[in-house]
Amino acid sequence: MKKILLFLFLATVGFTAYSCDNNDDTPVQTVDNDTVAQGFDVIPNFTRTNNNLYQFTGQLKSTLVQSDVVLVYLQVDSTSDGSPVWRLLPYTFFTNNNTAVDYSFDFSKYDVRLNVNSTLDLSTGANSVYYTNKKFRVIIVPANTTGKNASASAIDYSDYNSVIKYYNIDESKIKVKN
Repeated sequence: MKKILLFLFLATVGFTAYSCDNNDDTPVQTVDNDTVAQGFDVIPNFTRTNNNLYQFTGQLKSTLVQSDVVLVYLQVDSTSDGSPVWRLLPYTFFTNNNTAVDYSFDFSKYDVRLNVNSTLDLSTGANSVYYTNKKFRVIIVPANTTGKNASASAIDYSDYNSVIKYYNIDESKIKVKN
């Protein structure tokens, strides 16, 4: 009886060891139904807060969860076909006299603050072009490391079109938020 139990034990261990396969290098394609990115446009009225620092604070469409990240892009130009050209903030623009105008942002769970700063006197009429009638696009993306976003580090966030494509954001649904 002891020999039969030993034989059954060895057969079970052998079968288990033989049936295990460590060939799991192929990624599993899953459908991620809870990862939703969203975006909206802002054409802010900046307020002078300190010398040449201009700020605008806008409420987010919804409260962020801990795993959300905000990306802000500035429309800097348009292509020949009329498509906008977007630059990820922080972004530094150099004027004709090689003076820097810095665009940056920060965000909290509830809002996003846009900043324009320069050594130029931005309050003069000619220099107000650096902060008036500017269009910013705020994109909220999930930053968790599970599901679809496990390979999110491969995205070039400075390339607006890559972000839109990766997160399947429908640009026709992006509206200007007042």
